[in-house]
Amino acid sequence: MNYKVGFIGAGKMATAIVGGIIKSQLLKKTEIAICDKNQTALDSFSKEGFDVYVNPADIAEKCKYIILAVKPQNIDEILESIKNKVTAENIVVSILAGVSAEYIKKSLGFDCKIVLVMPNTPLLLGYGATAISRIEPTKDDEFEFVFNIFNSAGKTEIIDSNKMREIIPINGSSPAVIYLLAKLFCEKAESYGISKETANNLFCQTLIGSAVMMTQTGKTHQELIDMVCSPGGTTLKMLEALNNNNIKNAVDEAIEACIKRAYELGR
Repeated sequence: MNYKVGFIGAGKMATAIVGGIIKSQLLKKTEIAICDKNQTALDSFSKEGFDVYVNPADIAEKCKYIILAVKPQNIDEILESIKNKVTAENIVVSILAGVSAEYIKKSLGFDCKIVLVMPNTPLLLGYGATAISRIEPTKDDEFEFVFNIFNSAGKTEIIDSNKMREIIPINGSSPAVIYLLAKLFCEKAESYGISKETANNLFCQTLIGSAVMMTQTGKTHQELIDMVCSPGGTTLKMLEALNNNNIKNAVDEAIEACIKRAYELGR
């Protein structure tokens, strides 16, 4: 095979993953191939020194690891185009929300090696949060290589394959919720005469600090909440207002809606 890793799809997630691979020096550019029908996207990769292709079958034929980085709605067309090229030597890596390993195997016509992955967009900056699952008959060393690809650009956790849809709201979709909260807090700060830039800087640093507190102090979420709250203080009033507006119900419904959509998109 000509390349170690090939990407079918050259969008934002593929760009983020490739960036992590190169930054970590896991692979050289000459070991990676990119495929997409969007010539503009291919030109961008080509200028950076990557080999590019238009036909997905070329990736399946020339690359050991085939990373499916297209929209779930386009998966049938892609699988049909590579089914006669994928062999037992290939490892198919899918980052497609809701698409099961069983569906991929059925579409390709044999018990192929698969790794399911649910990454998120902070991979672009090396701060990704990725869920990953090994599907038989993928070998341990093959799975470890895929794990390292994503771990090179953030934090990666192994989960059961039957939870790949349920994990989507936790790491895949949650960045949008965090951005929405930041938007709302900053807009409210602006209404009180605080510049949006100042509010954004303080809110973002608070997010970073809070994440470090959650990952490094060993304290539970509730213990950390209690650390911020003073009896009769401002924080308790803020939490009281959120609870009065059923924030838990809103979060529960949002998570359930996300998972439901993953099953609707799934195969």
